Amino acid sequence: MAAPKSNVEEIRNRVILGEYGIRNVHTTDFPGNYRGYDDTWDQKKFEENFRVDIIEMDESTGTLEFDMVGIDAAIANAFRRILLAEVPTMAVEKVFIYNNTSIVQDEILAHRLGLIPIKADPRLFEYRSAGDEEGTEIDTIQFQLNIKCSRNPRATKDSTDPSELYLNHMVYTKHMKWIPIGNQADLFSEADICPVHDDILIAKLRPGQELDIVMHCVKGIGQDHAKFSPVATASYRLLPEISLMQAVEGDLAEKLKHCFSKGVIEIENVNGRKFAKVVNSRLDTCSREVLRYEELKNKVKLARVRDHFIFSVESTGILPPDVLVSEAIKVLMAKCRRFLDELDSSQVD
Repeated sequence: MAAPKSNVEEIRNRVILGEYGIRNVHTTDFPGNYRGYDDTWDQKKFEENFRVDIIEMDESTGTLEFDMVGIDAAIANAFRRILLAEVPTMAVEKVFIYNNTSIVQDEILAHRLGLIPIKADPRLFEYRSAGDEEGTEIDTIQFQLNIKCSRNPRATKDSTDPSELYLNHMVYTKHMKWIPIGNQADLFSEADICPVHDDILIAKLRPGQELDIVMHCVKGIGQDHAKFSPVATASYRLLPEISLMQAVEGDLAEKLKHCFSKGVIEIENVNGRKFAKVVNSRLDTCSREVLRYEELKNKVKLARVRDHFIFSVESTGILPPDVLVSEAIKVLMAKCRRFLDELDSSQVD
């Protein structure tokens, strides 16, 4: 017997969170699967349903939250993976150590330098050619780190604080100096090319120890090495949906409120009686805590909207998060064009 239409809509559009499992996790709205539904892909229909809503953007922390509605999970995940691994950035690739008398081994020091996010717009540089060891102004950024620790002659005799006893005993990214190559000094300023943060600790020195290092930064993607990844994190989750199947009042309303994240459920006074009300299901973490209680589990229905994705993007500071999103879209579009070109060429062959 065919399922009622209301149940079909739920199967197609909602992921249900049950007490002992999660239902409707697979996409089922493909052509011919449901009688009476035309699920053939239609561009006009897609354009009407698809939208992107910017929820919050904080330039000071480099974070962006936005909703992407009307797409399949496969596309959303492809977009997330592109953000992580295929949007290019500039990072330290070659480290020339001329002198290192610190206690940090050369290979560990080189690894630490490679992970420092470099503020430089990768769109203004080219990929370095394979086998090119020197690099040019169009594909390489050069930094120098030359610092030596010494005793502070003005330190008091009884002092035990290293900050007072020694000079240059803490090596930070602010000590990295940009050395322009070719005509880079005419094209960029020191504010354009520098470490994203100037307070990242590189090494600790003691009197007599010094570092003399030259670094070459090149363009790359996170697929090759994590140091090229432009985001600290890029994730998505489905929009939660909480429905009260029955009125919940009194002490049960208070109990229900504490089963969810703060701001999801609020208490409403109606003629002196307290009733639970869903205020903002978006804030819920879908812990299913409410399903532990026999007196509450049949009064609430937990679900997630299948095609509503809440994206959270946190930039490392190399590029603003909104720019990273636009660059990821360009990469995805280029992949689609390449795939269509390959299809056309295979048909010709």
